[in-house]
Amino acid sequence: MGKSYEYNVCKVIENKKISEGIFKLTVEGKFEAKPGQFYMLRSWDKEPLLWRPISIHNISENSIEFLYQLVGDGTKFLSKLEAGDDVKVVGPLGNGFNLDEIKGRVAVVSGGIGVAPMRYLVEGIKKHTEAEVEVFSGFRDEVYGIEEIAALETSVKVSTEDGSVGTKGFVTALFDPKDFDLVLCCGPEVMMYNVIKLCREAGTKIYISEEKKMACGIGACLVCTCKTVKGNKRTCKDGPVFDGAEIEI
Repeated sequence: MGKSYEYNVCKVIENKKISEGIFKLTVEGKFEAKPGQFYMLRSWDKEPLLWRPISIHNISENSIEFLYQLVGDGTKFLSKLEAGDDVKVVGPLGNGFNLDEIKGRVAVVSGGIGVAPMRYLVEGIKKHTEAEVEVFSGFRDEVYGIEEIAALETSVKVSTEDGSVGTKGFVTALFDPKDFDLVLCCGPEVMMYNVIKLCREAGTKIYISEEKKMACGIGACLVCTCKTVKGNKRTCKDGPVFDGAEIEI
């Protein structure tokens, strides 16, 4: 599968553990992408066979940042990268959030590692729209990835399931969709589907960024399909951002 990719070999600037099982990888290079798009990464030769899809945390003038969770062999290899090491990068891939459709009062809602693409999204909204943004992030216990969002002069409210930080409970208790014109969401599927239900009841428009296991990242293998009212869609090619009204829950 590796031969089918036109990839760039980039140098690692930093690969930092920021929380238990959570890493931030900074890679050198010139990158352009829309918020919500992703890259396929690989830092190993043979096994595992598949590349790993990682969402964009931030893009600077000469680098890109990926916030990722250690969940298997591929991300274990990524977590071992050090400054100066090579990493193969393919992208940007998928369809991101359409900034032209982001208007009015906007709630950016994330759960767990779903916070990863939200920093770049919030920056894009603030730079390219006149929308008013509030961020709501839920975690199991340890909190990560929100300091950089707060640094964008954005309101950030946090919940943890154990109550160690912020409000105790789920992120869905932090906001009311009726108070917003639009909700943008990323996180565990159960959490996102609960947010979709709340938005449907409130009559509030919602877009979600699906997180699925991917094999090819380019829409060829049909591993990452999700169910919509228009039939099965490929998360990597048709998404990962979908109109919540189209998602079957």
